Amino acid sequence: MSYVDNVLQPGESVKVRATIHWLTYLNGLVTLAIAVAIFVGARQLPRFESVFDIAALAVAAIAGILLLRAWFHLWGTEIAVTDHRLIYKTGIIRRRTIEMNLDQIESVGVDQSILGRVLGYGDIAVRGTGEGTETIHLIADPLTVRSAITAR
Repeated sequence: MSYVDNVLQPGESVKVRATIHWLTYLNGLVTLAIAVAIFVGARQLPRFESVFDIAALAVAAIAGILLLRAWFHLWGTEIAVTDHRLIYKTGIIRRRTIEMNLDQIESVGVDQSILGRVLGYGDIAVRGTGEGTETIHLIADPLTVRSAITAR
């Protein structure tokens, strides 16, 4: 059972569930593409093929670590807006949670780059009364989440 489902109060319902955008995999995918390019390039230089194969294998291992890290980040993050509060949880073993009552949220800011607008991701900064500002990075469809938070 998810963290959000475990902490729901009686009579509280989830309005919107959000996720981290798939772009979190970008570093690993680019690194994997570099490993493939090294491997293919090695076939053009048969004399140094074994050296380039080892280099490609090392870069592919780094890509695997980056992709696994991104997957754990995606899997361990839950974002939900209920009819009473915003719930944000990240982490699997070491957990960090933020829960803000909607009545105590002063403002919600959305930061999207041009690429973020095209691909549908951005950052949300939530300012709470007396709680400071919490920023959720690389969230998919941030405008829907903002609308769910600000709609009363």
